[in-house]
Amino acid sequence: MTFRSGTRLALDWGKVRIGVAACDPEAILCYPVETIATRHDPIRRVQQLVAEYEPIEVLLGMPHDLAGRSGIAAQAMENVAAELHEVLGDVPLRIVDERLSSAYASRLLHEAEKNSRAQRKIVDQAAAVAILEQAVAFERRTGEAHGTLFGEGLR
Repeated sequence: MTFRSGTRLALDWGKVRIGVAACDPEAILCYPVETIATRHDPIRRVQQLVAEYEPIEVLLGMPHDLAGRSGIAAQAMENVAAELHEVLGDVPLRIVDERLSSAYASRLLHEAEKNSRAQRKIVDQAAAVAILEQAVAFERRTGEAHGTLFGEGLR
């Protein structure tokens, strides 16, 4: 497999907020799109973003602990993934390990001297960018799509 051309969307799904990131069709630039409040019908908003961006895939971060184990958060994310899978139509949903994306994003924002109040508003977007950058780098390096297609089980 070679690197696939096309826009991708990444989601860092949390209990309160969902960070969304996208990339250009050649995946040269990954950038933050928006933060969705989970109390405002996030599935519908993701549907709208998919219609707008027309991605070749949607990447959903799956929370695991540092040892790679799935816990309560991962089980909740499986339910979110099932809902997303139903509404995305032909757009593939890929599940990717997001273990350190939020910590990485927080560190970068701290280094950029963003205060904690400012960070809260954008850390989820930065985490989604980190998820997307990791997926793009993996595919460029290996020639294979990163993560697992939803429904195939996690590797």
